[in-house]
Amino acid sequence: MVSPAAETASEHDEITRPQTRLQVLRSAGFMAVALALYRSYVFRRFFFLLFVIWVAATVIFLIPRLSGQDPVKEKLLLEAQRGGALQSGLDDIAKTYQARLGLDQPLLVQYRNYLYDLVRFDLGPSISFFPRSVNSIIADSIIWSIGLLGTTIILGFVIGTLAGALLGWPRSHGSLQFLFMPFLTLAAIPQYLLGIILVFVFSASWALLPSFGAYSPGTLPEWSFGFVLEVLEHSILPGLALLLGALGFWAVGMRGMMINNQGEDFMIQADAKGLKSRRIFFRYGVRNAMLPQVTGLALALGTLFTGAILIERIFLYPGLGDILFQAIRLSDFFVIRGIVMTVIVSVAVATFLLDVLYPYLDPRVKYTQA
Repeated sequence: MVSPAAETASEHDEITRPQTRLQVLRSAGFMAVALALYRSYVFRRFFFLLFVIWVAATVIFLIPRLSGQDPVKEKLLLEAQRGGALQSGLDDIAKTYQARLGLDQPLLVQYRNYLYDLVRFDLGPSISFFPRSVNSIIADSIIWSIGLLGTTIILGFVIGTLAGALLGWPRSHGSLQFLFMPFLTLAAIPQYLLGIILVFVFSASWALLPSFGAYSPGTLPEWSFGFVLEVLEHSILPGLALLLGALGFWAVGMRGMMINNQGEDFMIQADAKGLKSRRIFFRYGVRNAMLPQVTGLALALGTLFTGAILIERIFLYPGLGDILFQAIRLSDFFVIRGIVMTVIVSVAVATFLLDVLYPYLDPRVKYTQA
């Protein structure tokens, strides 16, 4: 026979036994679950991310139409002028292309179709390179931009942060001040001007490095060791133009944070414990000082891309910046819209991921509510 105490304990175990997620949802009800999701910081932050993308997509859709220009007629007039005279029947040809691209429909219908295509990651056809799609144009050029910008962003962040930490560390050697001071000065020079100077010095004057392109003219892209070396050689000058301008930016910010941390209690306590200088530098100084640096990394992605537009144009590098410049010159609204949306979504997603992962970087940050 089972004693009453055992039955009571068994009932208590059944009550306190962890329920499955499905049972919790059924017992809580839809409104309780919706309230829990609303209180969740990640859910609210993701909803805000979608809202920002929608607002940006709406603005990008409206701005070209407020200019009053017809991209189809602009393209046809440009092609006709290249032929030496205006072609007859230009209006009829323009109406045919407008119907093909959906530009003859009412504005609300165009906006609805635009949002529907955007959800399906369909950026539409290009006007200047019709019938080629914007997706294929971005896919061919974004590889070069990711390779160039990704490398310079990582190197600039790591080297600049470490240099700023050493400059702000009172136990560093005095010669470091003279070593890194020129890089702090280069941060005040625009990146496109640095690119022009590098071309003049290393390409025009000394003829050490190529001055344009991602590889030599006439070379067929292929996966070979020789082609990779050629691509690396062509990316040195544009990469240096972006890197030299970013090193001083990261170094100045990190130096200020390291100086501010010198008087903190945890730094004084670590020094009083007799810990090694290297451990105090990395575990206490750098770890706490680099938190604003990580925040600035996501926010600086848009600024780095705007600088890369001119750099890619100066060096004729086949990235998103060069394609965007050509699209603006040819009034290709679809390509402009696709590239700008790609950049906005990339920066918004990077900021969202950083915001969600920030508590893991800084345990003092909590997103839970009582």
